Amino acid sequence: MPQSLTVTTWVPVSPARAWGLFTDPHAVTQWNFASDDWQCPSASIDLTVGGVHRARMEARDGSFGFDFEGIYSEIEAPHALTLVLGDGRKARTTFTPSADGTRVETVFEAEDQNPTEMQQAGWQAILDNYRKHVETAAAD
Repeated sequence: MPQSLTVTTWVPVSPARAWGLFTDPHAVTQWNFASDDWQCPSASIDLTVGGVHRARMEARDGSFGFDFEGIYSEIEAPHALTLVLGDGRKARTTFTPSADGTRVETVFEAEDQNPTEMQQAGWQAILDNYRKHVETAAAD
């Protein structure tokens, strides 16, 4: 059984707003990358059970890219969603209200190709970019 890893952040908006910025394809292209030398040029989201989540991830210099894809197996807007990734691993994200915002947590099953520390750091960096995007959107 794969090891589960957890990444978390806090955003200064309601769970409904946090959910919207997490599941809107245009918003996803603004935050879904681990570092500034990467980008997410396209995303498509069919937010239904059995629907496909697809995001293109590419190095900005064009040297490498891949499609991140999964099928939604759970959708409880605006509280939780679960993606089953192409290799069968699961990633579940929850949106928990707090006094002044929302705690966003993703628990995902590690793959066996890369060190778990690297996977944890990469997923956390993406979630940190999500937080920055939400903070910018909240200020607008």
